[in-house]
Amino acid sequence: MVTIAHISDPHVGSPYFVPNLMNRVIVELNELGPDAVICTGDLTNEGYRQEYKNWMAYAERIESPILTIPGNHDARNVGYLHFEDLIGPRHWTTDVKGVRIVGADSSEPDLNEGQIGRERYPWLREQFAVEADLKVFALHHHLIPVPGTGRERSTVMDAGDLLEVLITSGVNIVLSGHKHVPYVWRLETMYVANAGTVSSLRLRGYTKPCYNVLEFEGDEVKIHRRFPFGGGDTIAHFSLSSGAQHHRKSEPPVQERALASE
Repeated sequence: MVTIAHISDPHVGSPYFVPNLMNRVIVELNELGPDAVICTGDLTNEGYRQEYKNWMAYAERIESPILTIPGNHDARNVGYLHFEDLIGPRHWTTDVKGVRIVGADSSEPDLNEGQIGRERYPWLREQFAVEADLKVFALHHHLIPVPGTGRERSTVMDAGDLLEVLITSGVNIVLSGHKHVPYVWRLETMYVANAGTVSSLRLRGYTKPCYNVLEFEGDEVKIHRRFPFGGGDTIAHFSLSSGAQHHRKSEPPVQERALASE
């Protein structure tokens, strides 16, 4: 089994950031021991260098390899320069036990909106033009509007073109954050999984700080939502060969379960 944890939107430096939540998640991740931890951005609140350093103090305590992309808050105040200096490339590709993972920066400096850009499409196709047991794409902004998040003004501006590139490239899962609301969509045989905020109380409705854990074994993928200090549920369980969902008849559909109030 391959296990990948997905955290997002810690917002270190925000008045809504809760150190105790971040500390607890670090303990839980180290107990889980995933093969990789993917962080889909908004590490900081304003993109300042000291905020990045404070985030690094947390991240360095996570024992599993961390794969990180910036969010729109990280690109504020020319913060993407600090990201490159302290964390690494904003676009990257890596393989984890047969899983091809590609991360791309969707942020634009000092804008909430984001895009990948047509100049990046050939690179994406090339990165996914390999034999892999599972293909995962990670970005900060959500590709599909998320219910319960108000007017959708900050999805990826080139979402339609990007979705076509990802689907035709055989991508199985897209991981994103941004809206602090966990949600899962199925689009053809590709699943789009948003993570909530891992350590901020800037929350909508009844949502709570949480993170996702992806488990991949054989032909099946499970995505679990976990809450710091305990609790959680399975928000997606599907077959790679068919894309078909697996869930008990008594459970609501995947997208409804993801926002069910606790």
